[in-house]
Amino acid sequence: MTVLSEYFDCRTDAAGERYMAVSIKGVGLLSLSYANKGTAFTRQERVALELDGLLPPQVTTLDEQIERLYFSYRQQAGDIAKYQFLRAIQDRSAVLFYALLETYLEEMAPIIYTPTVGLAVQQFSSLYRTARGLTFSVENINRAEAIMRAYPLRDVRMIVVTDASAILGIGDQGMGGLSICIGKLALYTVGGGLSPYQSLPINLDVGTNREELLDDPHYLGIRQPRLMDEAYFDLVDKFVAAVKAVWPKAIVQWEDFTRDAAFSVLARYRKALPCFNDDIQGTGAMALAGLLSAAAAKGERLAEQTVLIVGAGAGGLGVAKMIRAGMLAAGMSEEQARGHLFVADVNGLLLDNGELESFKLPFAQAADFCRDWDVVGGTPSLLEIVQKLRPGVLIGLSGAAGIFTQAVVEAMCETHARPVIFPFSNPNDHCEALPRDIVAWTGGRAIVATGGPFGDVVYEGVRHEIRQGNNAFIFPGLGLAAVIGECSRISDGMVLAAAYALAEYVRDVCADGYIFPPIRDLKKISALVAERVLQAAIADGSASRADLSGLDLAQCVADSMWRAEYLPCRYEKPERI
Repeated sequence: MTVLSEYFDCRTDAAGERYMAVSIKGVGLLSLSYANKGTAFTRQERVALELDGLLPPQVTTLDEQIERLYFSYRQQAGDIAKYQFLRAIQDRSAVLFYALLETYLEEMAPIIYTPTVGLAVQQFSSLYRTARGLTFSVENINRAEAIMRAYPLRDVRMIVVTDASAILGIGDQGMGGLSICIGKLALYTVGGGLSPYQSLPINLDVGTNREELLDDPHYLGIRQPRLMDEAYFDLVDKFVAAVKAVWPKAIVQWEDFTRDAAFSVLARYRKALPCFNDDIQGTGAMALAGLLSAAAAKGERLAEQTVLIVGAGAGGLGVAKMIRAGMLAAGMSEEQARGHLFVADVNGLLLDNGELESFKLPFAQAADFCRDWDVVGGTPSLLEIVQKLRPGVLIGLSGAAGIFTQAVVEAMCETHARPVIFPFSNPNDHCEALPRDIVAWTGGRAIVATGGPFGDVVYEGVRHEIRQGNNAFIFPGLGLAAVIGECSRISDGMVLAAAYALAEYVRDVCADGYIFPPIRDLKKISALVAERVLQAAIADGSASRADLSGLDLAQCVADSMWRAEYLPCRYEKPERI
């Protein structure tokens, strides 16, 4: 079995007791977040590990620590203060951080991830306190393999990496992108049970084109324009080669790349190492699951839905690809699917007019599709597109706040008793329409889900809980399954299985009529997603572990999930690995 680190390792003794072996004592141990228990070190451990006198006399339990820290958390002045408070705990004690986060997941998820993480990304340099993860740039990419081999974690299985070119809806953030990777991996652990000892956030600092960052005297990133074309891919090539050499079993999740880079990077490396892009595939699987649940709530089939997606970036096209895959799997032909699925961008409906980028073409209509439309001006507006197509489903991934106007929403109501409206763009101030407006404009009839967290809407005395279409319902289970199966690739079938699993969970568990589950169910959802994804990986040959066939996969997933609990600590002399 692989040793986790030369400084610590989780082991089982001859009597079958699990314990944490540590190779350092005293102050050094208290600064090692992976093994530090703080005031939960027993009196015997304090003596043996030279902690006696370094800690307050009272020995506390994990539950008591959580209670004390939650009290302090509630005293923090604002969301960024709460974010910094939680990050400080994470840097001090991994187990305590994840135990606290799991206990108060619904309250804290919007702090460690969207929407607050967007603010943390923008303020990365001013908020920076403690090193976490790795950063590669033109200054050190040629030493990438040596840097990875020197990293204290030896058995990395999940890497979330960004070039920070398209963070959420706030664009190029340079060095700040590392925060988004840290937040994602926190959800991998608390939601998917991925061991924090096997995860790694990485930022590819390829420069920034944001002038305010380049001019900021406190900016901590590379002060140069973004690498482009050959120079960009030369850096990413070296990163991928180093990962394959040092951590050959690692899964790579590409995060928050611009649309062009997202598709190019995924296509270039998908066969080189097991990887996926959450903005493309995770968002797509989440949206398909929501659409399946919405159709079921109306007593309809997927094949009966006419879908208009507004936004042709990585997220929008990822959603289009996954919905089309769902339609084809439901028995529709390519032509039938094209007649039920439409995509619009800033220039209007996607048309095959000889000017589209290649990755948009699969979702474009014929060049003369709008020829007979009677519209004002040369290009149909969103309102005119809705009036002509009469979609029952409107999905927003445009980042354009307020683009779903009252007129657009009311036009959907003219032809559909229960329109499905998903303004998925985030952070919340980039949302295509506010939930309270959609509910009011549709007389409470719309099926609504958002990309960010919103409060309940009360309309005419009826409370509408606004559920979040969160990628966290997909990527932790998908990633965990890939790690368990030691997958050689992340196949389209695996991603589709994740979407069906989420819809299955809503159908079988959520009796409240909503199309997405509450975030508090994240670990249960991830367990089901992982089980179904493993089944798909075994079936299509993506899983390389031969012993999985015939196993109880649900039990296999449950046994593989890391739990936030303190183990007894014992000193053992360092192993040179």
